[in-house]
Amino acid sequence: MRDIKSMQKTGFMTALMNFIVVFLMSISRVYAQETGDNNETLEKEFAEDYKREQPGRVWNFAWENDSFGDGSDQNYTNGVRASYINLDADFPKVLRAISEYLPMFEVNETSFVTYSFGHNMYTPRNIRRRTLNPNDRPYAAHLYGSVGMATLKDNRADEVELSVGIIGPEALGEPIQREVHQLVRTTLPKGWEHQLDTEPAVTLGWQRVWPEYRRWTVDGLAISVDPHIGTTVGNVYTFANTGVTFRISPKGERFHAAPARVRPGLPGASVFEIPEKEWGWSLFAGVDGRAIARNIFLDGNTFSDSHSVDKNYFVADLNAGISLIYKKTRISYTLVHRTEEFEGQDDRQIFGSISISRQF
Repeated sequence: MRDIKSMQKTGFMTALMNFIVVFLMSISRVYAQETGDNNETLEKEFAEDYKREQPGRVWNFAWENDSFGDGSDQNYTNGVRASYINLDADFPKVLRAISEYLPMFEVNETSFVTYSFGHNMYTPRNIRRRTLNPNDRPYAAHLYGSVGMATLKDNRADEVELSVGIIGPEALGEPIQREVHQLVRTTLPKGWEHQLDTEPAVTLGWQRVWPEYRRWTVDGLAISVDPHIGTTVGNVYTFANTGVTFRISPKGERFHAAPARVRPGLPGASVFEIPEKEWGWSLFAGVDGRAIARNIFLDGNTFSDSHSVDKNYFVADLNAGISLIYKKTRISYTLVHRTEEFEGQDDRQIFGSISISRQF
């Protein structure tokens, strides 16, 4: 009975996501009319208007969980990420010096730094099992801090992020999951003794987005297409990615990117434009495809023997969601449909992401 209900819920979530994606794409292709009345670049508008008129500091909290999707408790089972941005602060001299060695990144009036702290957990399908399942992914937890630099140049946005953390028992995956499951009175995990060994975790990522690469207006709405490319290297992840996001928001409100997400995932931003009226909104849908050379959560530890599975070298995320803005607060929900990550995985995964941003 539980499996039937899970299948029904999964089918509903998938159908809802497909509807939103098709809806946004259809509107952009059939009804929209391209506008050419705004020749001001995003870089100039952000520097001269947004940073002058909007509050300078932003807090963001993103929480991703399979319970927010199909209700399962497996694979990428939980992720949280808290971030802080101060748009009014001077760009740090150390990061400015580092940026000179990054040909894809240029410091200017729009540049700012994001400081983040996060935690992710991964589990096999059957968390009741005490013995190791050689055909399923290992238990793993990842605790990290990161520093990211973002900038706008003409009509493109670049972001570089360095993440440093720990994988293994010190990442506290087992006690956190056990405490949460006890609190909500659900199945306690029994196989964390087979988790990945302790290992330092370092990744360096770069992402480029072309916001409003194509932009139309129709009946008071702004419709945009935002392609992106990126790459990440490190002992946690090594991959190249590309994709596109479709967005709909009220006309005249340009800075409504998709919400910030736990990585890897669809590009997003914690900053947003406060609506002229008290309320604002946006719809978004997109896809991110990754060609993966390394994923420690499937390949196992880098410097020691550990359990591993045969990963799939190509993984895609299909995303759809909505953002609601009230004055200086934005709340967003994203439904994510992730293709199979390793050989033998029973099914694709559906999870949800809740993001809250507050400007002050």
